[in-house]
Amino acid sequence: MNFQDLHELLRVEVMRRIESGDLTGTRLAQQTGFRQGHMSNFLNRKRSLSLEGLDRVLAAQDLSIESILPVMLAAGLEAGEPVGDAEPVEMVPVVSASTAAEEAAIAAASVIERVPVAASRLKDNRARPSRRNAGWERFVAVRADVQQAAAMEPLLAAGSLAVIDRQYSSLAPYHAHRPTLYAVRHGGGLLLRYVEFDEGRLILRPLALNCGVQLIAVGANEMPSDLIAGRVCLLVHEM
Repeated sequence: MNFQDLHELLRVEVMRRIESGDLTGTRLAQQTGFRQGHMSNFLNRKRSLSLEGLDRVLAAQDLSIESILPVMLAAGLEAGEPVGDAEPVEMVPVVSASTAAEEAAIAAASVIERVPVAASRLKDNRARPSRRNAGWERFVAVRADVQQAAAMEPLLAAGSLAVIDRQYSSLAPYHAHRPTLYAVRHGGGLLLRYVEFDEGRLILRPLALNCGVQLIAVGANEMPSDLIAGRVCLLVHEM
């Protein structure tokens, strides 16, 4: 991890606090002693802060480096691993369900936020794209709403992030003895479910016993994999 990684991690956390209503750009400028325009440029990626500037933002928001690291990296720090030895991270775009389902390349305007994920958690995933998804930007994340969470409790919690590998659309089990969680295109959005295929239909199975199975017909000119936006390769409940 380098200085620029830490800079982006801090910016993402500050933006999260602003978007949740816990902070404003004006208040942050007052806390740090920076001009409001300077803070605005930082928040909008138009200007980088110096190391001293980062320290001032951390202090103003009562943050530490450990608190803004991805969960996978912070765990290493708790075990005594120095920051310099932490593995690289990738900033995964968080988008709407419709964007994850339909946009091959994620436009900047479609990005709600970006979240840091340890690079090794992404690069180790095997790819098996469908003909539709071949060449698509690979990793995106969506935030599970109440309905998504209710169907897959306790695996999913409302507000948790599901990182989707859009280069894995095969119905072949990813793990031999474990069901695969898929993001399935449905009604202009996505359903996060376990999936089977039988008699020309996708069978979407929830985890919660009080939610029913859903059936989606596969069209005459479609393959089952064409309806799958990708495999959920990582769930993050802490962000």
